[in-house]
Amino acid sequence: MADINGVINVYKEAGYTSHDVVAKLRGILKIKKIGHTGTLDPEAEGVLPICIGNATKLCDLITDKQKEYQGVLKLGVRTDTQDMTGKIIQSYDGDINFSQKEIEEVVQGFVGNISQIPPMYSALKVNGKKLYDLARQGIEVERKPRNITIHYINIDEVNMPYVTMTIGCSKGTYIRTLFNDIGDKLKTYGAMEKLLRTKSGNFVLDNTIKLSEIECLVKEDALMNCDSFITTDEVLSDFQKIHLKDEYKRFVMNGNMIDAKMIDEDILVAGSYRVYIDSDRFVALYKTEDAKTFVPEKMFLP
Repeated sequence: MADINGVINVYKEAGYTSHDVVAKLRGILKIKKIGHTGTLDPEAEGVLPICIGNATKLCDLITDKQKEYQGVLKLGVRTDTQDMTGKIIQSYDGDINFSQKEIEEVVQGFVGNISQIPPMYSALKVNGKKLYDLARQGIEVERKPRNITIHYINIDEVNMPYVTMTIGCSKGTYIRTLFNDIGDKLKTYGAMEKLLRTKSGNFVLDNTIKLSEIECLVKEDALMNCDSFITTDEVLSDFQKIHLKDEYKRFVMNGNMIDAKMIDEDILVAGSYRVYIDSDRFVALYKTEDAKTFVPEKMFLP
């Protein structure tokens, strides 16, 4: 099929790893240049933006964006994986009967800038080895706390021993660990029952598409016309467009610095700009500190 450059807002289904989704898309699209924008646990579902073609250069930008999850916390148990796919290692024997107000008071203590110790069952590496590989061998190693930000936690439903909540957070946040820590704070233990990612930056759940649907659209040669596909420059629509004068386009084609006289628009504000040549061909993201000279930030040439 035709060259594809853009991002597909994939709905990751339970049972797939993020790498599985990438591998399956490579087979469906017959394209190797594909990357995901942040790992989701195999049993987690929801928003997983997948970058294709020159949009793979945007993976880090999308990964850095704020995330939103809806998760179900089960109180009364602690597991080795911090979710209900793992082995129960501790159980609470007493009654679990908290009001929504009591839970609210505890969870709001986790909102803001906090530190979190990554779980052993994670893809992080220590001395070149993935933590989950070590965990499966019964080996536990020291992990350094990581600084994260919890922007908000909203309690959606309380149905003991289950608490459903929506969390807005920074990249690198482990919701499993957050739930484990909330359970500890409530002194009843806690593990994640279910997780759904509802947002990743500007990508939202309502606009996702499943792998089976993508496969059908590819057969119909209609993928790039669906609402779940966004071209590379559309992903960067927060940045203003600038058009390079024809006589200067060789500067951008060679990845050189450019200046204000080469641009059709009058630039007054420092920042990043989408650069176009040949009327409307997107080729680069350039950055300026003084609104006079521009240096390449990311190039999107073939």
